[in-house]
Amino acid sequence: MLAKGSCPKTMLSIRDALEALEGKWKLLILFSLSDGPKRFKQISKDVGNITDKTLSKELKSLETNKLIKREVYDTFPPTVEYSITPHGLSLEKVLDELHVWGLAHRKKVIGK
Repeated sequence: MLAKGSCPKTMLSIRDALEALEGKWKLLILFSLSDGPKRFKQISKDVGNITDKTLSKELKSLETNKLIKREVYDTFPPTVEYSITPHGLSLEKVLDELHVWGLAHRKKVIGK
C-alpha cells in the first residue's frame, strides 16, 4: 500500500502537470494569452469573474512555472505585460483538446 501523499513513479508527471495548472483560472489565463501579450486588465476582462488578488496570485504561479513571462516597460506609470513562453506554448494541443472536449461535454450535459 502507498503511503499517504505518495504517487507511483508513473503518475509523477501527471501530478506535476496538475500542480502547475491547478485551479479554475490558470488554463483560462493561458488561453487568454495564447493570442498574444496582454496587460493585467486585459487578462482580467478575458477571464471574467476573477478578483485582482487572485489573478495576481495565479500570474505569479504561472511565471514561477515558466509558463508565462512578465515584462515591465520603462514608462510612467510602468507598463506591465504578460506573454506566454515557449514552454507555455507547449500546452497548445492540450488547450485545444480541452476546448473541443468542453464543447462536446457542454452539448452532452447541458444540451447546448
